[in-house]
Amino acid sequence: MGNVLVLDNVRKSFTLGFIPKKRPVLKGISFAVGEGEIFGYLGPNGAGKTSTIKCVLGLIFPDAGTITLFDRSHLEPKAKTSVGFLPENPYFYDYLTAAEFLDFYAQLFGVPKDERAARIGRLLKLVGMEKAARLPLRKFSRGMLQRVGLAQALVNEPSFVILDEPLGGLDPLGRREIRDIILGLKDAGKTVLFTSHILQDIEMICDRVAIVVDGRIRSIGRLADLISENVLFTEVTVSGVDRAELAPLGESLTAQAGRTLLKVYDEERIETVLTLVRERKGKVHALVPRTQTLEDLFVDAVRRS
Repeated sequence: MGNVLVLDNVRKSFTLGFIPKKRPVLKGISFAVGEGEIFGYLGPNGAGKTSTIKCVLGLIFPDAGTITLFDRSHLEPKAKTSVGFLPENPYFYDYLTAAEFLDFYAQLFGVPKDERAARIGRLLKLVGMEKAARLPLRKFSRGMLQRVGLAQALVNEPSFVILDEPLGGLDPLGRREIRDIILGLKDAGKTVLFTSHILQDIEMICDRVAIVVDGRIRSIGRLADLISENVLFTEVTVSGVDRAELAPLGESLTAQAGRTLLKVYDEERIETVLTLVRERKGKVHALVPRTQTLEDLFVDAVRRS
């Protein structure tokens, strides 16, 4: 399978301040998104995530570098007909209902009139908003607007979907539902590029990730290749044992309900901890080996910048 999107050494600067001064935002961004994959674009606020997406969509123009969509220049209209987009902070006309809003976008994409109603109903059901189809958008919460915005991004049945912070403003249940929708898009053969600062969500659904810090890619690849599977330490949660006795065996932290969370960095000491708990007639509530996480990788990349 080929690449849907390719960026090669993309650079962008903005002129800011009363005395105009150029500030580089993208400093040579290069990555490719393969057909049929979910690609996570991760970075702190101001790292250049949204600027990258705006360059891809032609909303702003890079100072240097090349961008191709479906093996065409990203500025060609034909390259964009199969792209769906949800911005980070969508703004929609307040007095349209959800159904009217989607009908408007469907018309812009040239969806035939006899197909629009069925497609709109299917999309509203997909994002869990079918009961709000006749409700004006001004009455929607941030999370509801995110859901309708996702439906808008899919109204042209795109093969490539770009989602800028799609999980923002959603409660835990809403985030899970949107994650399931994104995975469903992959199952349907679509390609997804999305940004998020919610690391757990990226770790759960992405095939590959790129970490961008200060306008540069710091890490890129499959999570299995980027993150070490070596055990960093083991968390042991116990009760019935004095913290003073546990202190020499690891880093002890007070937990709720009289329990102690012990971080044991030396594997050989785990058996010593368990023996001590048995001797004191205590109880082991949990024993969890901790490997490197995406958060560890992200924090390390930011610190090194």
